[in-house]
Amino acid sequence: MEKIRVELGERSYEILIDAGNLSKVGERFLRFPFGKKIAIVSNPLVSELYSETVFNSLKKEGFEPYMIIIPDGENYKDYFWAYHILTKLLELGFDRKSCLVALGGGVIGDITGFVASLYMRGISYVQIPTTLLSQVDSSVGGKTAVNHILGKNMIGTFWQPALVWIDVNTLETLPDREFLSGIAEVIKYGVIWDERFFEFLETNREKIIKRDKALLIEIIKRSCEIKSEVVSRDERESSLRAVLNYGHSIGHAIEALTGYSTYLHGEAISIGMVHEAKLSYLLGFFDKESFERIKGIFKSYGLPIEIPAMLEPSSIVKAMLLDKKNIHGKIRMVIPERIGKMKINFEIGENDLKRALNG
Repeated sequence: MEKIRVELGERSYEILIDAGNLSKVGERFLRFPFGKKIAIVSNPLVSELYSETVFNSLKKEGFEPYMIIIPDGENYKDYFWAYHILTKLLELGFDRKSCLVALGGGVIGDITGFVASLYMRGISYVQIPTTLLSQVDSSVGGKTAVNHILGKNMIGTFWQPALVWIDVNTLETLPDREFLSGIAEVIKYGVIWDERFFEFLETNREKIIKRDKALLIEIIKRSCEIKSEVVSRDERESSLRAVLNYGHSIGHAIEALTGYSTYLHGEAISIGMVHEAKLSYLLGFFDKESFERIKGIFKSYGLPIEIPAMLEPSSIVKAMLLDKKNIHGKIRMVIPERIGKMKINFEIGENDLKRALNG
């Protein structure tokens, strides 16, 4: 089992990566001071595939597991469904020693962590991410949130999990489009931190797309290593952690303007990363060859790279002004200086941004 530790003092935790380890999760829970009651939060599809294995593993070790199912989709990551989960916990008599398990993708992980941070002013939760995107990104780092109609992840907390438990076998049932959406976040780590990793992703594209299990473990591990290093050095995004937002300023605006229904998260972020690299090139910070490499790698993995025709640059800029990373109404972004090095929290003029958003 591959093991990565996120060093955050008393809030430190491990990311454990393996193939076929879902049935062992109950045994691992015995190492924690959890109470008997465990709520597994999931959606209908993931629950049908994996909840029985997790449920039985917990029950075997003497826990009392309960299932809480919410609908699948980004548009259900809202305060209404968070309130629904909170109500269930109260009805079931959960206390401060009880634990939540997020079994699913990024939506499930975000809303479960958010609820865990609120219930009785904070209880433990464990991430069991079942999508590539959640395995390499949203399950690690303790960012929790729900969406508001005016912006994505605008209502949230920092609340670290007790454990991140990754079983790469869950990727076998992941639709191709969902898998490639996760690849977008994997590529991000190469751009923001590690050019050698970026080259590895360029070179091994065919095997990665075919979901070679050894390569999947390798790219998940490297992605988690990078994110854990960043989070350990800057838990609450005062400076360095902003590098993880690369592509998200434009990407989140695209998601919001299309009602979270046209693009998967990684697809929107793919478009965002390409155009934020284009912005850096237009501003003279990034060379043309590197920009073309970034555009090329996303295209080679079958990810979208163009701003949708129905969206006007002015509309995207307006949506971006609502981004929580902005200060005093100024748009702040992360743009690449070279592959592996970023310019953090750079203030962007609206006219420059519109130039980058135009075809």
